[in-house]
Amino acid sequence: MSRNKQAKRPKLANEGFTGRLRFFVGRALLNIRQNAFVNIVTIGTITLAILIISLFMLVFVNLEGVANDWSKRVQVTAYFEQELAPEELATLKSRVLAIPGTDRVTYVSKEEAFKRFRERLKGQELLLEGITTDVLPSSVEISLKSASRNSDAVAVYVDRLKKVPGVTEVQHGEEWVRRYTTFMNFLRLAGLLLGSFLVLAVIFIVSNTIKLTIYSRKEELEILSLVGATRFFIKAPFLIEGILQGASGAGLALIILTGCYYAFLHNAGNFLSFNPAAAGLAFLPPVYSVGLFVSGVLLGFIGSATSLKRFVSV
Repeated sequence: MSRNKQAKRPKLANEGFTGRLRFFVGRALLNIRQNAFVNIVTIGTITLAILIISLFMLVFVNLEGVANDWSKRVQVTAYFEQELAPEELATLKSRVLAIPGTDRVTYVSKEEAFKRFRERLKGQELLLEGITTDVLPSSVEISLKSASRNSDAVAVYVDRLKKVPGVTEVQHGEEWVRRYTTFMNFLRLAGLLLGSFLVLAVIFIVSNTIKLTIYSRKEELEILSLVGATRFFIKAPFLIEGILQGASGAGLALIILTGCYYAFLHNAGNFLSFNPAAAGLAFLPPVYSVGLFVSGVLLGFIGSATSLKRFVSV
């Protein structure tokens, strides 16, 4: 009896980290082949789940792109009564550029301002008869950095700009800035709420689908436990199987998304009045694609790990 207790288990071929990993991966692949239908259902569920999230992210990324383009219209204009000498203009520009949040400063002379005004009244030039360029003040148009385009940051910027010597009046389209800030806050909140709901729904669906996969092989798990297999020995192939399922599902979802995206760009001209490519419709950035793939792998791993708790005691 003591000899039996001291008997060592037979070693695996090529035992060690590499040998064990090869054994567990081989076992996981064998399980997938032996339960092809259930695994296809699981991979299909993960594919659909990741595809839904990726479509949402694609829409959100493009909405943010549109919002960022709109934000470029957030511009501050500083007026001064008389034309500045080149030295005075250089000094004023350097002071404005020194204000945190300044991106670009463009000088608009009285002549340039009058030219723009005339272009806006194209077809009604008679209204400008007898009017000289002196009626319009010279100014500097200031483009702000993206982080300084919300209403609070613009208000702080304008207060600092008014303190610059030579500036007599400042305009910044307060109503436009307020609407832009409200829209961006709403977009981020809606994205966060909808994204969180989708992630929770996906985790629930995938976890329960993988649980069905584990449940269909509960007898195998019970037999392994009865013959003395360790928890790690039982769990490892199933965890690797979950990782492979998640990777396959995420990869397939990204392939489908990429195909749909380019098919849409190629055929959009047939049913839309504008060209999406020219309008700036963008695909997911690489970091988002990598994140989705890793999320699929984690979904498979977490789904397998949580499902195994019911059949393998911790």
